[in-house]
Amino acid sequence: MAFLTIACPCLFGLESVLSGEVKRMGGQDVEVTDGRVCFKGNPRMIARANVLLRTAERVLIVVGGFRAETFQDLFEGVYHLPWENFIGSKDAFPVKGWSLNSKLRSVPDCQSIIKKAIAKRLGEHYGAAWLEESGPVHQIQFSLMRDVASIMLDTSGSGLHKRGYRPTANVAPIKETLATGIADLARVRENTLLVDPFCGSGTLLIEGATKALRIAPGLRRRFSAEHWGLIPQEDWQEERRASFELVRRSGTFRALGSDIDSASVDLTLDNAERAGIRSKISCHTENVKNFVPPEEPFVLITNPPYGERMLTVEQAEELYRVMGQAFEPGEGRSYYVISPHEQFERLFGRAASRRRKLYNGNIKCTLYMFF
Repeated sequence: MAFLTIACPCLFGLESVLSGEVKRMGGQDVEVTDGRVCFKGNPRMIARANVLLRTAERVLIVVGGFRAETFQDLFEGVYHLPWENFIGSKDAFPVKGWSLNSKLRSVPDCQSIIKKAIAKRLGEHYGAAWLEESGPVHQIQFSLMRDVASIMLDTSGSGLHKRGYRPTANVAPIKETLATGIADLARVRENTLLVDPFCGSGTLLIEGATKALRIAPGLRRRFSAEHWGLIPQEDWQEERRASFELVRRSGTFRALGSDIDSASVDLTLDNAERAGIRSKISCHTENVKNFVPPEEPFVLITNPPYGERMLTVEQAEELYRVMGQAFEPGEGRSYYVISPHEQFERLFGRAASRRRKLYNGNIKCTLYMFF
């Protein structure tokens, strides 16, 4: 099969991080738009992207795109795409998607039209009046943006943020893809001492550790496209083998976590054990007001509680003042704090060296960087 167009959505603010990942793994003709990175690659690149990419939410094959102002436009556009190259005669092909600023506003109607168009094309190709859809699932994803339709196939299945080490989490966990993106922005390396005094379920520490040690996020999980037959099983095996050989367990990376809640400390250590990096992480119960910066150079990354999440607004603001006193500046000390509070710097007591807009789920935040 010729090169495919591959699209990887990501959290807003992480596009440059994801594009860097894509280029390093060999993606070609990389294009960056808001919340998405597209590139070209052969079918095996689908396996590589699913196994290796840290900040992508999914790996999608772009089957086609066209203008669709009427349901007839949508039907004809979908019908003329080469579905038989991807979907077998018995395969399932559910449809989901969204519409924004388009004449075709009804998502259920669009789903129905797309389903009928694909079924007609496949029925004619396979000579079948009825498609049983008992085989592997090929999730169709569509988007309608300003009357332009993009029709895609989801190769990942469960979102790529689901690494497998976090079956349970605390009240307000940070998403794994966001955590690893911040670790990238903070330049966490194999010799870094990483600190998080609000460790919660340990996501920032674990993602920092797996990035530093080059442990691929998809090494221990499975993906929808493995069942399609589009990519030979030996290609999946080879990509996992190659990613395993990249692991650097001999690195001097260490992570120090703490939390005022002892249950969070236990959860962090349990998750680190499942992630296979327990030996790299130390964690203890401590109030942040008692935080003492390590004597050696370190990178601190943290997602403190904030109003409407775990504390009242007043409690969160007092916490920021405490953090400003505890997080003393000094040579070799870097602090990265993500917060939605627009007055964080004033409460913290000093201006950030740099700032970056990010989203924690649907919450608009700023990553404040103090060097």
